[in-house]
Amino acid sequence: MANWELKGCCKHDQTVFLTTIGVCAVVILALWRTILLTPFKLITVFLHEASHAIACKLTCGHVEGIQVHANEGGVTQTRGGLYWLILPAGYLGSSFWGMIFILASTNLLTARITTGCFAFALLVVLFVAKNWTLRGLCIGFIIFLAVIWVLQEFTKVRILRYIILFIGVMNSLFSVYDIYDDLISRRVNSSDAEKFAEVCPCPCNGVAWGFIWGLISFLFLCAAMYLGLVILS
Repeated sequence: MANWELKGCCKHDQTVFLTTIGVCAVVILALWRTILLTPFKLITVFLHEASHAIACKLTCGHVEGIQVHANEGGVTQTRGGLYWLILPAGYLGSSFWGMIFILASTNLLTARITTGCFAFALLVVLFVAKNWTLRGLCIGFIIFLAVIWVLQEFTKVRILRYIILFIGVMNSLFSVYDIYDDLISRRVNSSDAEKFAEVCPCPCNGVAWGFIWGLISFLFLCAAMYLGLVILS
């Protein structure tokens, strides 16, 4: 039976889980403006754009193409679908995937399943990508995940769960930062939140929607940590 009250927290596995999330967050913030994080930033942009695409398909729209650019920008070209659901799906979807990756890291089996599904998704996108940055990203990460998988299965370098956790934390933090950067730091008028404010009948402007989405993204991270502790209890 699930220990929703977290009685007896925190045991060894729970302490390691929280500590690793903290270490990942510190490493990400320390290396934020270095080239070392660029591949992980781009994979986060990919998940942002993929979330737009998934929302489009789920609302009976057509995805004409996905692009990820080297400057950490991205574009998803859609036709039809529910625009007011497609727009917030990028930021919130990225946070949701971050939560999924964090929870998947709590168990080796779920980490393996997540890695396999992620590699398959990258393989599918490879054949529909509209620019070489995204194609290169897909190829590079498929190779990277394959190497991590081989190390996990055939050597003593067992870091698959930590890589999955790192990707999860990266998605969670990048989503919040991206909202701040687009709407507060440099106020991009073409951001998803600004576009959403134009089509939504609510009186909120883009900054207000960005704040709401940022809060939801932070709650996704908190939920991931809480559910992770429950799973490990």
